[in-house]
Amino acid sequence: MPAYWVARSKINDPVEYKKYTDLVPGIIAKFGGKVLARGGRHQMMEGPAKFQRFVVIEFPSFEQGVACFTSPEYDRAAAFRRNGAGEVETVIVEGGDSTR
Repeated sequence: MPAYWVARSKINDPVEYKKYTDLVPGIIAKFGGKVLARGGRHQMMEGPAKFQRFVVIEFPSFEQGVACFTSPEYDRAAAFRRNGAGEVETVIVEGGDSTR
């Protein structure tokens, strides 16, 4: 069953943040991930408007999404934004309706 990274971010330093975004596509692909939405048009419907950028990435499984996020490669890339270039909240959600 597929799983999805859903991330929202606030970019504080675009130059440093770009170092992160330049590395991430190759890392995501290595784990079978596919970007479904990244940085496009959006409208806040509810909640605080703190975040400026939204990303949705599909992975073949929940486990592959977790493996990507916890990989040494991703950790090295994320260090660029974790050092103040941006604030990010990320959740991994398994596809389907678990309430049924």
